[in-house]
Amino acid sequence: MTAAFTDSSASAPARRVDQLLAHYEESHRNPVNEAIHFVAIPLIMLSLLGLLSAAHPWLAYAFVAASMVYYLRLSGVFLATMALVSAAMLAAVHAMGEHVLSISLAIFVPAWIAQFIGHKVEGKKPSFFEDLQYLWVGPMFVLSKLFLKLGIRW
Repeated sequence: MTAAFTDSSASAPARRVDQLLAHYEESHRNPVNEAIHFVAIPLIMLSLLGLLSAAHPWLAYAFVAASMVYYLRLSGVFLATMALVSAAMLAAVHAMGEHVLSISLAIFVPAWIAQFIGHKVEGKKPSFFEDLQYLWVGPMFVLSKLFLKLGIRW
């Protein structure tokens, strides 16, 4: 586990959120892969919400609600931040109007291709191949790097 994601108290066990982030970071150490993820993960989130909304808007809302339950179980700071990010992304999806499907597909496919290129550069498979929950950890990983720079503890 990396020092960035461990609890500062030597005697306290690492929290689940820190364990997940540390495991995720193990396959995201290459600066190129990390940079790709910082761009591609938000784009994938946006496009996924767009694709779900294109099928039926309530699917996007249900997905966000289920995601919030996941984040609630891990960290209040990530929950609050992801709620704000999700609300902004849902607003962006709404703004796409009748073009939501075509725009979302145009974002989704290249963003995933970029992710796999990043992992090819890294030389490690994506974490979600081990456990699908890492699809929800990815956005927290991006936020955690921002939080570390801002001195925000999650």
